[in-house]
Amino acid sequence: MVDEHQQRVTLENYSSSSVPQLFTSITHPEVQAHNINYPHSLIHLIQGNLFQGLPNEDPYAHLETFIEICNTVKIAGVPDESIKLSLFSFSLAGEAKRWLHLFKGNSLKTWEEVVEKFLKKNTSPSQRLRKGKLQFH
Repeated sequence: MVDEHQQRVTLENYSSSSVPQLFTSITHPEVQAHNINYPHSLIHLIQGNLFQGLPNEDPYAHLETFIEICNTVKIAGVPDESIKLSLFSFSLAGEAKRWLHLFKGNSLKTWEEVVEKFLKKNTSPSQRLRKGKLQFH
């Protein structure tokens, strides 16, 4: 039988920097900047463009708007990909947020991987063919 005491993790454990970020499915790459703080107004802009995973939503339009918003932020020592990876989960709600949480902790490592899995989940093969190879960088 597995020792339950060793398996139990408290919220206090997650506040420690020595514990891996198990609450997130997206890896946050290491950056040269220290103490990155995103403006609250940026989070509000992103949350004004929520994607919930509903059939009538356009995932391509969501990504285009999300990237447009992220491109308004430049932080010394922080690559654009890191900003997108850090903020993407704020742009999801409902079923789309639940889908993102299905991935194991830190399993999505690149922006390209996030986009690929997001589009695979939220579009049909024919929609992906019609859109071609759009660049979401």
